[in-house]
Amino acid sequence: MGESAITGYSQVCVQTITEARNADDGRASCRAFYLDYPLGLVSRTRREEHVEKLARRLEAGAIFAGLSHRSSDGLVWLKALHCELLTIRIPLGRALNGSLFYIGRISTLMTHQNLDPGGSPSAERIGRHRRPGSRNIVGFGFDFHPEVFIASAILIFLFVTVTLVFREPAETAFGAIQSGIAEGMGWFFILSVSFYLGFVVFLAFSKFGKIRLGGQNARPEFSTFAWIAMLISAGMGIGLMFWSVAEPTYHFQSPPAVIGAIEPLSQDAAQQALGITFFHWGLHAWGIYALVGLALGFFAYNRGLPLTIRSVFYPILGDRIYGWMGNTIDILAVASTLFGLATSLGFGVQQVNAGFNFLVGLPISTPIQVGLIAIITGLATASVVAGLDAGVRRLSELNMVLAAIFMTFVLLVGPTLFILGTFVQVTGYYVASLPTLSFWTETFSGSSWQNSWTVFYWGWWISWSPFVGIFIARVSKGRTIREFILGVLLLPALLTFLWMSVFGGTAMSMQLGESSSIIGDAVTENVATALFVMLQQLPLAGLTSFVGIVLVVVFFVTSSDSGSLVVDNLTSGGKLDSPVPQRVFWAVIEGVVAAVLLLGGGLQALQTASIATGLPFAVVLLVMCYSLYKGLHQELAMLEALQLQKIESVAQSPEATAPQEAIV
Repeated sequence: MGESAITGYSQVCVQTITEARNADDGRASCRAFYLDYPLGLVSRTRREEHVEKLARRLEAGAIFAGLSHRSSDGLVWLKALHCELLTIRIPLGRALNGSLFYIGRISTLMTHQNLDPGGSPSAERIGRHRRPGSRNIVGFGFDFHPEVFIASAILIFLFVTVTLVFREPAETAFGAIQSGIAEGMGWFFILSVSFYLGFVVFLAFSKFGKIRLGGQNARPEFSTFAWIAMLISAGMGIGLMFWSVAEPTYHFQSPPAVIGAIEPLSQDAAQQALGITFFHWGLHAWGIYALVGLALGFFAYNRGLPLTIRSVFYPILGDRIYGWMGNTIDILAVASTLFGLATSLGFGVQQVNAGFNFLVGLPISTPIQVGLIAIITGLATASVVAGLDAGVRRLSELNMVLAAIFMTFVLLVGPTLFILGTFVQVTGYYVASLPTLSFWTETFSGSSWQNSWTVFYWGWWISWSPFVGIFIARVSKGRTIREFILGVLLLPALLTFLWMSVFGGTAMSMQLGESSSIIGDAVTENVATALFVMLQQLPLAGLTSFVGIVLVVVFFVTSSDSGSLVVDNLTSGGKLDSPVPQRVFWAVIEGVVAAVLLLGGGLQALQTASIATGLPFAVVLLVMCYSLYKGLHQELAMLEALQLQKIESVAQSPEATAPQEAIV
């Protein structure tokens, strides 16, 4: 049987399947279609296995029983069957051209039913039991998923109660937990985060890079500037303000032995200090965000699943994502997000307190910081009420402009040439040292420096990843995977490097000069004051310090606002339009958790919260990599089938065949 005979036979089989009046007829035709291929091409045992797998699919809804034109559920099953066929047939299809027509025929049926294979079925086609929020409890201004919302609220309530009642034991426990996780599982954090980065870079430059979030016809909803602004405001925010001076200064004074012993306050120590800071805030951090954001965006926009963490695991769990397994994943994501946000908010309010202490002499104390949290949370609540477009987007753009002005001022009035040279040189040092830094675990040095730095940062970024990932996914529809990954990885990282070079470089320039001890002493006494002590050495110190406070507050508001929308999305079964009172509830809870962590142990409690919640979610992200790869492989097969269908359609068109007929 030649190639033309196989193709012709497949056309007859497909017509029989399409016109079948019941599932049995359709299944029988499929079976005949598979089993009558030449035995020399594919073993009969393998073909029979494929037939049985396909037959189980055909039993669901009798897609080819003529019902697909009348049943909305049939359209969803049609897409599922299409994906299943591609998974089975694409490896065989390159050897058996007849099967390519079969795939193309199904794609044509999908097109006739207005179902874009690169897009996602509408909410009405998913079925009532699969719509976001279909099982929600509604009333009193709330609309929430019962298991996820109630379990998450109970966990948070228990944490708050125990920490407030047993403050001193809680502080001791936080220290023990942080040390235990960092010492026992630090190697796992180091290896996992490096794997995440390698995986997303592979996706960007692989054949999957051409896939577009939302289907091949989707286009971005936000401008590139607005997109980048929201990425930075949500992804780093307060941390850039808090650590941009403090971290390089700390490493400059006490350099870790990454490449051997380095003399403190030396030129080598300065280069390594900023290089390590770049490492903590660079590609690895954004690689985590890119992974989660891409996975969420793909399964939400290309598969029509709810925008929740559980949806990412559909290729592995199937419909079980709607049961206790999916609920557990989302509960873990809520806890991780809340504690990751609380860590950032705790840092932010400490820095606001330090700024007001410098400007007006406001005492630095935990009660005052708790009061500031209450005030700023109120501002965040107002932004939550305004919504994503009016609230977060406008505040993010305002923050970007204000931060750019602030950074430019320091660049111009500070040691400009030193800063620019630092940016270029340390970026090169970072790139050259990236392999070493990525896998360094200080095993042979016997020190515990990484426990409070790299392990903390990796846990912090991982705990933030559900929040930032969902937020990035919501604003990234219409972008290709290559555009998404390179945009999320490179642009924010380069801007972060420039920011750290300006503020960290200025601080180190002062330390190398006449103001050698001022900033170092500030970091030793209270890291939250480092930025304002540095600004005090520059012109217009009062004005720049006020601008710094405003930036921290706005970063606080945008982080809390974005986080509230994301947590609310997770606890409402994936709904994007839940009631305002519910969003306000989570905004307040975020502030409460941040305040309780400050009361229960300050900086150490904040670090422990990130590491403790980041560890289990690090495992979840590893499984997410496999699930995403599986989904992208299936999507690419669909795109290849459609492309082959177009080629065959052109080849079979009258225009293409006319010259050949004329010759005959």
